[in-house]
Amino acid sequence: MSINLFDLTGKVALITGAVHGLGMAMAKGLGNAGATIVVNNNSIEKLDEAVAEYKAAGLKAFGYVFDVTDEKSVIEAINKIETEVGPIDILVNNAGIIKRTPIVDMEVVDFEAVIKVDLVGPFIVSKNVAKGMIQRGGGKIINICSMMSELGRDSVSAYASAKGGLKMLTKNMATEWAKYNIQTNGIGPGYFATSQTAPIRVNGHPFNDFIISRTPAGRWGNPDDLQGAAIFLSSKASDFVNGHVIYVDGGILATIGKPSNED
Repeated sequence: MSINLFDLTGKVALITGAVHGLGMAMAKGLGNAGATIVVNNNSIEKLDEAVAEYKAAGLKAFGYVFDVTDEKSVIEAINKIETEVGPIDILVNNAGIIKRTPIVDMEVVDFEAVIKVDLVGPFIVSKNVAKGMIQRGGGKIINICSMMSELGRDSVSAYASAKGGLKMLTKNMATEWAKYNIQTNGIGPGYFATSQTAPIRVNGHPFNDFIISRTPAGRWGNPDDLQGAAIFLSSKASDFVNGHVIYVDGGILATIGKPSNED
């Protein structure tokens, strides 16, 4: 019984932007739990490479090219997915961008670009996927938030604004759609060992030392560490969990950090 609570066999999961990194790790977790994987990207080349990697891992996967910020494109893609693959049972809003620029130097167009992808995108995709979930009587929506949903950091004002907004959008989706048996929650990743962080994950690098000392677990996250939360929030095990953000961060948000005189 407890194992069946986490079984995703027969479910169709759309994970936006899951062509690499943390999105791909979460998608593989859902696929290994039995779900059919659907991913998107603006680049057909990256999409084909990702689908090939999923299939090489023994997973059932499909790829669709569409822009999460273009509602017409999103609606067309959802219709195609649900016709060709099946009704979308699980939506993971993972697609996102970041632009690291101090506030006083940031152009309005760049600020707006981050908000559009990281906040308006999840609104557009969720709105249109939820319509089918409402008709069918249930579904799971997971918004990929961030520790920047709770904290600020130098040069990420647009990203923090978007991810803080996404946390509150998650709560509002839960408020409006729980009565339709749709559970909407978020995952907030901490600092993870990915290809993007590889250059700074070396002993002696100030940021590497900062993250390890700042994280109670004493290490960077492994992308696979996100799979458990993704499976939980996609499965029957979370049928009465709504409007929460699970921070998979090794404990960073739980502590103010160590004083300089402590080991």
